[in-house]
This record gives sequence, structure tokens and C-alpha cells, in this order.
Amino acid sequence: MKPKYKRILLKVSGEALAGEKKTGFDYNVITNICKSIKKCVDAGVQVGIVVGGGNFWRGRSCGDMDRTRADHIGMLATAMNALALADALENLGVDVRVQTAITMQQVAEPYIRNKAIRHMNKGRVVIFGCGTGNPFFSTDTAAVLRAVETECEIFLKATLVDGVYDKDPHKYADAVKFKTLEFTQVLKDELAVMDSTAASMCRDNKMPMLVFDLSRPDNIYDAVMGEDVGTIVSEKNL
Repeated sequence: MKPKYKRILLKVSGEALAGEKKTGFDYNVITNICKSIKKCVDAGVQVGIVVGGGNFWRGRSCGDMDRTRADHIGMLATAMNALALADALENLGVDVRVQTAITMQQVAEPYIRNKAIRHMNKGRVVIFGCGTGNPFFSTDTAAVLRAVETECEIFLKATLVDGVYDKDPHKYADAVKFKTLEFTQVLKDELAVMDSTAASMCRDNKMPMLVFDLSRPDNIYDAVMGEDVGTIVSEKNL
């Protein structure tokens, strides 16, 4: 069975790396996620990853702290998660590179688009840390940006929910899950799957997104193989 996609951008939330601990990261959880990523690589899929930092820091919950400084702290949190993912992947025998949007040359390469694509072409997983390198932009926006820049076929958003709902399924028992959806509706109905900047960027650049549950790590591999998981979001009119 051949993979449905040749090159993907996977967004992993920071909270997912914490597992039951809720904060920091659980290395066993990270290893299980990376095992699924390795299966994708072994199937010939080129993989880029953007990781969030919410297991360490959330800039929007920083109280009276200056927003720019709070977001910079969040970028450093994503760098820690990127290094943890890289370590787990390397322990599984996967060739991996970490690139960061903030220069920290002792621990990672600076983000260079052409170099990232070259790594992917050689079968290396590229993990992008530090978001876009700019405050006021979410890691979802960073993920879409990297997906578009590196010419990925799809943006895979791995979350703690099994798709997109019309309202929070954790709060409302009658929440309805969408099988397919358009970014225009995400923006119009203010669905909480991603921020408006990220949704607009997906729509305007014709980047489809698949939202699925990461509590079952093999959903990553199943999504790449074209199995029916999560909610697919695209824009049919563009």
C-alpha cells in the first residue's frame, strides 16, 4: 500500500507531549509518537514537523507580562520540545534535523527554506522550532507557513480532539463532528480549530488540513496512508 502523500507537515501540540502529566514532557509518550512518524518515513514519506510549546508556556496566559517577551519565551519552549522529539527520533534510527527561526547555532540549524527542502529530499525529518520567529503569531500559523514554504501536500494537525466540531465536545454532549469542512466556514463560524491567521493562510494558499486525535499515535501513519481519520478541511472554490 502506497502513502497518499509524499511530503507532509505535521503539527504536534505541546500539550500532547506531556501525556498524563499535563506539563513538561513524558518521554514514553514522545517515543510512541515518534514510532508512528518513523513508520511514515519508512514508507517513503518526507516529513516536516512544527511543535507547540503549551506544555511549558502559553504566552496568552502570561498576565501583565509584555506580550512580545511572553511570546519569545514561548518560542524557546518550542525549541525544547523540538530537541526532545529529535532525540526520540534519533533513538529510533531516524535521520533528523532541527531548524529554529531564532538563531541558536549551538543546538540547532537556523531555518533556511532551501536547506530544509534538501533535508526532506534526502529522507531526513526536519523539526521546525521557535514558530515564525515573530511575536503575535501562533505555532499553527508557523506550521501553515512552513507547509507552504516547503511545498508540502497537506498540513496534519495532531490535537487532543478527534476532528473539528461545531462546538467544544469536551463541554457539550451534543457537539457535532464535521467529516469535511471549508476554511471559509471555519472563519465565518469562528470554529476554535485554529486561529484566523492560520485558517486564512491555508485558504489563500490552497493548503488542505487534516485534524485528528494524537492520543492514538498511529493516527499519524493512518492519515498519511489515506485512512479515514479526523476532519479534512479545504477550500473547494479556490
